[in-house]
Amino acid sequence: MKTNRTKDDLIEDSSERIDLAILRELREDSRKTLQEIGAAVGLSATSCWTRIKKLESQGVIKRYTVDLDPAKLGYNDFVIVQLTLESHTDETLYEFGRVLATIPEIQEAYLVSGDYDYYIRIAVRDTRDYERLLREKLYKIPGIRHSKSSFVLRVLKEASVPLGH
Repeated sequence: MKTNRTKDDLIEDSSERIDLAILRELREDSRKTLQEIGAAVGLSATSCWTRIKKLESQGVIKRYTVDLDPAKLGYNDFVIVQLTLESHTDETLYEFGRVLATIPEIQEAYLVSGDYDYYIRIAVRDTRDYERLLREKLYKIPGIRHSKSSFVLRVLKEASVPLGH
């Protein structure tokens, strides 16, 4: 069977595969040297550096960070909070998001469709810490109509974005 793929298409596919391989190496350990990454993907250190800079400028690589163990820092529990607001004006949504961003225990917050407006994942030391956070921070945000909290019993999967098969 004959395909209509051009030489440029094949080069682009190959380039994309190499970029994905570089991203896998960085995701595994972003402190790897350019030489280590190059050896793993079959490129020189200079070529790796060029590709990484391109991926950074395109916004594919947003930042470099460290993966911390919450339990070793005293955060033994996570709570998923489903939350509904009284109002859905642009101003209310903006202000709610702005205040959420100031609460360090909030790990993730999603504006969602369905029965609730937000799903929020919160790191806490224990149930008393969560009760304190509710009283001192979350319930002081104006406009909350209803919330429902569920403690995470066990994390079954944590992963970053898939990088191809």
